[in-house]
Amino acid sequence: MSIVENALGRRVPTLVNGRPQVPFAGLGQHPPTGRKYGPPVRHNADYGNDKRTPTLRAALERAGLKSGMTIGVHHHFRNGDRVIVPMFDTIAEMGIRDIVFAPSALFPCHEPLLKHLESGVIHHIEGSMNGPIGRFCSFGKMRGQGVLRSHGGRFQAMQDGELHVDLGIIPAPAADFFGNANGVNGPSACGPLGFGLADSVFADHSIVITDHLVPFPCIPWEIAGQNIDQVVVVEQIGDPEQIVSGTTRITRSPTRLLIAEHIAQFIEEAGFLGQPFQAGAGGIALAFVGFLAERMRRAGVKAPFARGGSTRYLVDLLNEGLIGYILDGQSFDLAGVASLRDNPRHVATNPFTSYNYHSKGNIASQVAVSVLGATEVDTSFRANVVSHSDGLLLHGIGGWMNTLFADVSILAFPLFRNRIPIVVDEVVTCCAPPELIDVVITERGIAINPRRQDLLDRLKGTTLPLVSIEELAAVARKVCGKPTSPRRDLDRAVAVVKWVDGTVVDTIWKVEE
Repeated sequence: MSIVENALGRRVPTLVNGRPQVPFAGLGQHPPTGRKYGPPVRHNADYGNDKRTPTLRAALERAGLKSGMTIGVHHHFRNGDRVIVPMFDTIAEMGIRDIVFAPSALFPCHEPLLKHLESGVIHHIEGSMNGPIGRFCSFGKMRGQGVLRSHGGRFQAMQDGELHVDLGIIPAPAADFFGNANGVNGPSACGPLGFGLADSVFADHSIVITDHLVPFPCIPWEIAGQNIDQVVVVEQIGDPEQIVSGTTRITRSPTRLLIAEHIAQFIEEAGFLGQPFQAGAGGIALAFVGFLAERMRRAGVKAPFARGGSTRYLVDLLNEGLIGYILDGQSFDLAGVASLRDNPRHVATNPFTSYNYHSKGNIASQVAVSVLGATEVDTSFRANVVSHSDGLLLHGIGGWMNTLFADVSILAFPLFRNRIPIVVDEVVTCCAPPELIDVVITERGIAINPRRQDLLDRLKGTTLPLVSIEELAAVARKVCGKPTSPRRDLDRAVAVVKWVDGTVVDTIWKVEE
């Protein structure tokens, strides 16, 4: 394996898990070629009208699961998932090893997978690795190299044939015996199932697992039965109370509330009030939505749509008429689930319609302002969302990369957390080219990327505390001191970060214990 320098000056491997890689060459410099990948053609006569299989083990055996295959699964239950760990326990009992696991995300509830990584049941993970599993990878304990993709990047990789999924597992809160399924009905209702769409369409074999079987047809269906091979009914697939995962609460911190107010003021004074927006489910983002709503009421404007992850705060805006539609990729609380089920102006989307870079356009490019977070931003406006200053891989990318294609992308966070600066001279991991990071908003000042002279012109005369990114970094250094460089083996790549076009944007290096 050789290491080369990509267009961002980051050292990246040319071979990952034995497969050649393309280094990031710059925005728009790696256009797609060829045609979409398709699974094997199946014969209708082989399926009949009832696809139920009595147990998960029987379904895995019927699917022909073998050592070395790739399994994909969605994450809509977040920390309430009750399928993935029992599934791998079953796979281990079957004596199968070296599975490539390709989830759309993992959460703390998946910590028991560590025993399957240690034993070799799972060879490596191509998906977000949070918390304990991220640490395991960071210390070089995973047999293969991790591959980190955004939500849109996962769809792109499966569509393009870069990520071949042998078996797609789709936990569904409601399904019929034919495989039609949705996420808004049943006791485990979790909201959209869009991240599982790719697994149903592109996997060689796909299995719906449900705890709520309904008569045919399951209406509405987000997963189409014509793409499903088997249906398994189990006692419980997830705890919908845990889709919240402790994030969807408005911050009470005066510092973070100030940041949220700055965001809303920036949007109004920059001329984007009443235009489509997207915000996450963190405390600052939720508070920003409230402050933005106040300004929209005063100005008498409404936005044509907002992008979800939905929360009750976004649902309140929909019901008030301040936004025309919620275009929703996942629900972050149960109010979002209920609204998606009951309100026709709350519409489920998926990574193809929302984020896929290799398509004929996507919803992300129709958004005026996206409000995001980061673990680090440097003085070149490069941003990190997967690792901390100690080099440990502790977060997933989610849709972060994809939403940077909004007209204005704002990164909002306190200047330092736990005496660790967030604005630094150089990020540990670069997750995006700097020309896509437009504004950094902190409680100590707001830095606009010099590439966005149009924004600087619009904000002339503002009362907002505009500063340079270098000034923010200097303040952070003064308060916290210069951060210590992590102890890493820069010849041992334990994972790579893929850009939205499938190229390698940066490397996660082994952290010395």
